[in-house]
Amino acid sequence: MPTIKDIANRLGVSVSTVSKGLNGASDISDELRQMVLDTAIEMGYSTKRSRKEENRKLCLMVENMDYEHPGEFGYELVLGFKQNAYRANWDVTVIPMNPSFQMEEKYDTYLLRNGYCGAFLAGFALHDEWMKQLENTTMPTVLLDNFIPENPNVCYVGTDSYEGIELAVRHLYTLGHKKIAFLNGSLYSLVSDQRQEAFENAMEKFGLSVSRELMARGYYVSDSAKYHVPGFLAAGATAILCGNDLIAKGVIEECQERGFRVPDDISVIGFDDIPLAASLNPALTTIRQELNELGRCAYVMLESLIRHIPISKTLMRPQLIERDSTTRVPVSAGTKHGDSL
Repeated sequence: MPTIKDIANRLGVSVSTVSKGLNGASDISDELRQMVLDTAIEMGYSTKRSRKEENRKLCLMVENMDYEHPGEFGYELVLGFKQNAYRANWDVTVIPMNPSFQMEEKYDTYLLRNGYCGAFLAGFALHDEWMKQLENTTMPTVLLDNFIPENPNVCYVGTDSYEGIELAVRHLYTLGHKKIAFLNGSLYSLVSDQRQEAFENAMEKFGLSVSRELMARGYYVSDSAKYHVPGFLAAGATAILCGNDLIAKGVIEECQERGFRVPDDISVIGFDDIPLAASLNPALTTIRQELNELGRCAYVMLESLIRHIPISKTLMRPQLIERDSTTRVPVSAGTKHGDSL
């Protein structure tokens, strides 16, 4: 383990200067402070404060995800992580994140300067600045639904999207649906890319045609539905598979506004099984992610990385939850779906 003296020798500065840089003192320049932090990270230095049992700190950084209130996607995820961490006497700081902050701060030096031993990152996009920096980070880091290859300090936790999407397509196939539309989530998202590939693979597996007019990407919000559902209905879809439950909520509402009964005229299936799903009218058939368990698992993985146990990926198993928004394909599908919209 390198020491402050080793860093000072590398930089050709005094030990006191290195100490000031590591502890955020104001009487050295920003440039020198950054140089000290960058060199410390490169050499694999960790502060004494972060190594002490009585003062262990983790951070959970959240971007593009609601998490503060029960029922929101990130709430159980954050809760599960904190519950496991607190049992092991870790302090956890939850930090809302945005792209501009990532442009101003370097990932490794931010964690080191604030005494964090590691981090769990949820909701980050593929094009985020810190995703590039994670390729070479020396800080133990767990990513939700994102993957960095060849770095033993970073690992992936998530729910198996391939299995989940196949469960959804199989369910609709057994109900007689052949014209299945897929309204996916955001661009620049690894999980969206995986679910797109999973959908096309599952359709092929069950001998169903993949039609470009029955696939679209929006965002993981209800409003996405109004831009794409009319086209799906006009193309004769008898079922719509959605990238998450919020999209499914919007799809149900859009179909109903256009005179389509769910599920009598068209089936709708979601992904996640957030509390909202069971309260929709009709109650939503969906693919369940165990979000609290995902958070707990993320903590276990992060602690393993901190103990220098290199982990690549951990995938939770999804579960099909059948409710009232899916049924057998309507006999009159050809007539109803050919009506003017």
